[in-house]
Amino acid sequence: MIPKRWRFAATLMACAVLAGCAEVSATQQATGRQGISFTPDQAGLAVTGNALRIDFGRAPAGVIAALDRELGPGRDLGVAGCGADISAQRDWDGLVLTFTSERFVGWRQAGESAGQICEMLA
Repeated sequence: MIPKRWRFAATLMACAVLAGCAEVSATQQATGRQGISFTPDQAGLAVTGNALRIDFGRAPAGVIAALDRELGPGRDLGVAGCGADISAQRDWDGLVLTFTSERFVGWRQAGESAGQICEMLA
């Protein structure tokens, strides 16, 4: 079985290769974005229109970098209302991901969620 970190690296490499095959618009050149969107599900995030995934258990740095690149910089929400093992939660325009120091562990969006999430504070 291939370790998760190698599958993630292969996923990112495949995205880069596929992106290199397409004509790059001026906006993509300026932002580095590939027009990728993410669909949350019970296992993490699916890359919309593609078999690639960002599943729970991935390293925070890689997940955050991929979402920052495609969705713009995420906003740090701090850890108020989070369990002791949650070290960060970040918001990309309503898609909130939670992380331990070593792993992507949960998401919430529009009243739905999966994995470990923090309580929403009023």
